[in-house]
Amino acid sequence: MRRLPPPRAFRRPPCLPAPTPAALPGVAVATVLPLIERAIAVGDVRRLGRAAHALLVKTALTHHTLLSNRLVELYAALPSPAASRSAFQDLPHRNAHSYNNLLAALSRSPATLPDALHLLDAMPASSRNAVSYNTVISALARHGRQGDALRVFFRMARDRCLGSEVAFDRFAVVSAASACAGMGAVRPLQQLHGAVVASGVEVTVIMANAMLDAYTKTARMEDARMLFNQMGIRDTVSWTSMIAGYCRAKRLDDAVQVFGMMPEHDSIAWTALISGHEQNGEEDAALELFQQMLHHHGMAPTPFALVSSLGACAKLGLATRGKEVHGFILRHCIGSDPFNIFIHNALVDMYSKCGDMATATTVFERMPERDFISWNSMVTGFSHNGQGKQSLAVFKRMLEAQVQPTYVTFLAVLTACSHAGLVSDGRRILESMQHHGVEPRAEHYASFIDALGRNHQLEEASEFIKGLSSRVGPGTAGSWGALLGACRVHGNIEIAEKVAESLFQLEPGNSGRYVMLSNIYAAAGQWDDARRVRALMKGKGLRKEQACSWIEVRSAKHIFVADDTSHREANEIYEMLDKLFDHMHIVVDSIEDQLALR
Repeated sequence: MRRLPPPRAFRRPPCLPAPTPAALPGVAVATVLPLIERAIAVGDVRRLGRAAHALLVKTALTHHTLLSNRLVELYAALPSPAASRSAFQDLPHRNAHSYNNLLAALSRSPATLPDALHLLDAMPASSRNAVSYNTVISALARHGRQGDALRVFFRMARDRCLGSEVAFDRFAVVSAASACAGMGAVRPLQQLHGAVVASGVEVTVIMANAMLDAYTKTARMEDARMLFNQMGIRDTVSWTSMIAGYCRAKRLDDAVQVFGMMPEHDSIAWTALISGHEQNGEEDAALELFQQMLHHHGMAPTPFALVSSLGACAKLGLATRGKEVHGFILRHCIGSDPFNIFIHNALVDMYSKCGDMATATTVFERMPERDFISWNSMVTGFSHNGQGKQSLAVFKRMLEAQVQPTYVTFLAVLTACSHAGLVSDGRRILESMQHHGVEPRAEHYASFIDALGRNHQLEEASEFIKGLSSRVGPGTAGSWGALLGACRVHGNIEIAEKVAESLFQLEPGNSGRYVMLSNIYAAAGQWDDARRVRALMKGKGLRKEQACSWIEVRSAKHIFVADDTSHREANEIYEMLDKLFDHMHIVVDSIEDQLALR
C-alpha cells in the first residue's frame, strides 16, 4: 500500500480574515434581525427570544456584533440580568451599545446596581457615553440612591473632556434634579443649575420644569420664581409646579396669584390649588374652589380633587356637603379608574368623621378592593363614634383578611377598648403589637391607661406609667393626662394630686392640666384649693383655651363660643334663643302645675 504524503500546512495570507463557522445556506442577518426585533417589541423572551437565540447559534451568527447586541438587549427585559451578562460575555467584539445594554440590565434591580457602577468604571473610555451615564443616574435616582445619582452626574460633567459624546443632556438633568428633590439637597441643586447654564446646553422646557419642581420641593421658592420668570416657554407642568410649591410653603395668596396668571386653567392646576388649601387648613376655601371648578368653569374634577373635597368635608364635619360630592361621583361614574380605591377610602373616612357609620359601612362593603387605609378608616370610625365592639369586630376581620395592621390601627382599637370598658382585650391587643411588627408608642400606652382609669383601676394605672419612663421617656405625659382624667371621673383627689405634680413638671405650659385639677378640687367642694390652682395658673400667664360649638346649616359650618356676638346674624340668633327660653318656661310652668294638682 502506498503511503500517502503528509498533509502540507496551509498558511492563510495575512490579508484574509480568520474563517468563521459556516452559516446555514439561505439564512442571513436580514433574516434573524427581524425575529429578534419582534421579540424585543412584544417582550416575548421565552418563545421568540429563545427561538432567535437558537437560530443565531445554528447559523453561526453569534459573532455578529449587531445581532449579539440586540440579544443582550432582549435578555435585559428579564428580571435577572444573568442571561444578559452571559450573552455579553460571549460577544467577540464589544462596542458602546454592548456595554449600555448590559448597564440597562444591571440597573433594573437595586441588588445589581453595584455591578452597574462597577461596569461603568471598568468599561473603556471610548465606549462610555451619555447613554451610559444616563442609564446609571436614572436607575440610582429611581431606586432611592439619590446621593450616588448626584455623584455620578457630577462625574459625568467632569468627563466631558473625554469628548463631545460625553455631555449631559435633558435625561441626565431631569434625573439629577429628581435626586435633589428627593434628598431635599439645595446646594447640589444650585450646582446642577449652574453647571447647566455654564455648559451652554440648550435648556428645554422639560429640563427647566425638572429644576423648577426640585426648587419647590426643597422650599426654595424665590429661586423657583426666578427660574420660572426666566422661562421663555411655560407649559402646564411649569404653572402647576409653582402653584403646588407655594401651597407646600403655606403661601396660599401667592399660589392664587400664579393661578390667576395662567393663560388657561386645566383640571390639574385646579386640583393643585384645591388640595393646597385643604392641606393647609383652609377647608372652606377648598370647597369654594371646588364649586367654582364645577359650576363656573364646567371643568371635570380629577380623582385627587374629589378626594381633597371629601377630606375638607370630613374635617369640617359637613355630612350634607359630603353627600353632594358623593352624588356627583355616582352621577358621573367617576372612580372606575386606578384612583377608585382612593375615592372610596375618602368616602369611608368622610362618613366616619361625620358620624354616619351606617353609610360608611355600606361604602366599605361595596368596595371592589380594600387596602389597609380602608380597614383603618372603619376601625377608627367605629372607635371614635363610641362603637367599641364593632371596631373590634372589624379589626378581627382585618386580621382574618391577612391585612397588616399599622400603629394607627392599634391606636384606634385600644381607644375602642377604652371606651367600651374592655380592659382585658386592650391588654391582649397591646401585648400583641410587637408580634405584628409594630412597636407600641406613647399614645398606645395612654389609651390603655385610659381603659384602666375608666375601669377604676387607678393604682394599677399609676404603677404601669411608672414603668414606662425607660421606654417612652417624656412621652408619658399623655398617660399621666389620661389618668388625671380618670381621677376627675372617680373623684380620687389623692392620686390626682400626685399625677398633677408629674404633669406640671412634664408640661409646665399646658393650661388644661391646671384647669382639670382645679375642677377636681371644685367637684369635691375644696374651693380654696381650686382657687389656689387657678391663681398658680394665672401667675404663670396661662389661659384656658376657649371651647366652641358648631352647627351645619345648608352645607355651611357655623362656629360659636360662649357669649359670642361675632356672627353676622347674632341679633337674630339671640332673639330666637329668647323665644325658645320663653317657650321652655311656659312648658316647665305647665308641667309643675300638673304635678301640683296630683
